[in-house]
Amino acid sequence: MRRPKPSDLDALRQAPGRAGLSVIITTFNEEVNIADCIESVAWADEILVVDSFSRDRTVEIARGYPVQVLQREYFGSAAQKNWAIDRTTKDWVLIVDADERVPLPLAGEILRTLADPPGVNGFSIRRENIFIDRVMRHSGWSTDKVIRLFRRDKGRYPNRRVHADLAIEGPTPLLKHPFVHYTFRSFDQYFDKFLKYAEWGAAQAFREGRSVGVLEIAGRPLWRFLRTYVLQLGFLDGLHGLVLCTLQSFGVFLKYARLWEYRLRTRRGEVIHLPAFDEDPRTWRRQDGDEEDGTPAAS
Repeated sequence: MRRPKPSDLDALRQAPGRAGLSVIITTFNEEVNIADCIESVAWADEILVVDSFSRDRTVEIARGYPVQVLQREYFGSAAQKNWAIDRTTKDWVLIVDADERVPLPLAGEILRTLADPPGVNGFSIRRENIFIDRVMRHSGWSTDKVIRLFRRDKGRYPNRRVHADLAIEGPTPLLKHPFVHYTFRSFDQYFDKFLKYAEWGAAQAFREGRSVGVLEIAGRPLWRFLRTYVLQLGFLDGLHGLVLCTLQSFGVFLKYARLWEYRLRTRRGEVIHLPAFDEDPRTWRRQDGDEEDGTPAAS
């Protein structure tokens, strides 16, 4: 199939009856990524960059493009994206992380899909994950897919600080073309996010009252490594696979070790100060008046 050109996208954008599309990009200290990310979705009808008070040039760079830049305190990916969804104006929403790109084939597929509004509420999109200059073909990363294209009033993230998947009513067919995801450029870039995810995961588990013991601290990291490196064939990715699978298992260890520490400190009477969570019920209520679980919202 012929790869689409920018001129093809212009024609698709002007297709009569095409549903409008808003793109949401959430950012924090993404000066390395933000320009390329915005340029990869420049064909959309509306672009919102929702920044968490970056300390680098992210906002300055973003304001050089025809986008709407908003800033909000960060309470986790789910809260940030729900808040952003409520500020879009088009019927369909595409969520793109700053370290992701929408290649021309995927852009063309999205516009063709919206040219004849489909009878579903959302679509899944695969991610081609790049780990230090190499596309990962195994370790579970080759099957990575996320629900990111959806009807604005039919999608909502659940109330979780980390690892929240968009909730959509009905089936979510898989688009053919993937995102490109530059998840790990270097250890300098990755470790900050790596440590935050372990901390947020521990905080989520602590709020949920989860216990921790030998199984969690020793067993879960070991299982993560065996699952990704052996069962999901991470060893076929060479040293990249070994490093990636080891890092993933270490992240699981850090999460449960931190939870263990929280439990010890609680038993000796300390007050645990967790990262801030978004407690505003409006953040978790869908635009169509439904809560995330489908029950009517309180007025």
